[in-house]
Amino acid sequence: MFYEVLIVVYLIVAIMLIGFVLVQQGKGADMGASFGSGGSNTVFGSSGSGNFLTRTTAILATLFFVISLILGNQTADKEKAVDDWQNIEVPVLDEPAQSTTAPVESDVPVTTSEVPASDIPQS
Repeated sequence: MFYEVLIVVYLIVAIMLIGFVLVQQGKGADMGASFGSGGSNTVFGSSGSGNFLTRTTAILATLFFVISLILGNQTADKEKAVDDWQNIEVPVLDEPAQSTTAPVESDVPVTTSEVPASDIPQS
């Protein structure tokens, strides 16, 4: 139960981290503001969005890293299920053949009643 919840939280943190990285401005984006486009930082106030977005990205990156370590630790101790196809050198035992006296199951329905002559098409 804890593993599945952690996977969902991991996915949400990863998507949020990608979103916050894509929303941030690059280092060269402030150069355009000095040449006349001064409205680049007005959405998050006069101080700009760098402080909020940088802190949120750092927190999400830390969460992503910690959850990755926890998930890796949990899956490292699990044993994998043995698969018949892992070792192809050992022959797989065949199932014993069914006896002919046992009724054979079929997908085709079988009716025991006679079909009325009125239902048979005339040629």
